[in-house]
Amino acid sequence: MTSDVLPAALAEIRDEFLELDEPERLQLLLEFSRELPEMPAEYADHPERTERVAECQSPVFIVVEVADDDAVTMHATAPAEAPTTRGFASILTQGITGLSAGEVLAIPADYPQSLGLTRAVSPLRIAGMTGMLMRAKRQVQARLDAR
Repeated sequence: MTSDVLPAALAEIRDEFLELDEPERLQLLLEFSRELPEMPAEYADHPERTERVAECQSPVFIVVEVADDDAVTMHATAPAEAPTTRGFASILTQGITGLSAGEVLAIPADYPQSLGLTRAVSPLRIAGMTGMLMRAKRQVQARLDAR
């Protein structure tokens, strides 16, 4: 992955993880899990407007909005009893929200592997985060195509 295509917010999150030893990385992931913003009522009250991330073992739902100025907002929900998955959802929500549609589409597919967690969490969990990212990018593209 090249840093020049990675948006600053995601690069900063990645660097935070890589500055820590492996056990501390898990603690940081747990911190992110507690920072996942609540799903806005317009989606929480209408789950049919969100997309289930089938790659995740836990029930994770996402929705991405693209404003007229191309600014992206990502919303996600994941159960509190799945802190690893919830942490990954939080990382993407915080890292993607505020980016332009083009920046989101340019996020490298291997971003989840770059966090230094591949030995600390199961490959299924990393695949879940990759699934979240791919679905977010697909939703952004669909919103652009619908214009």
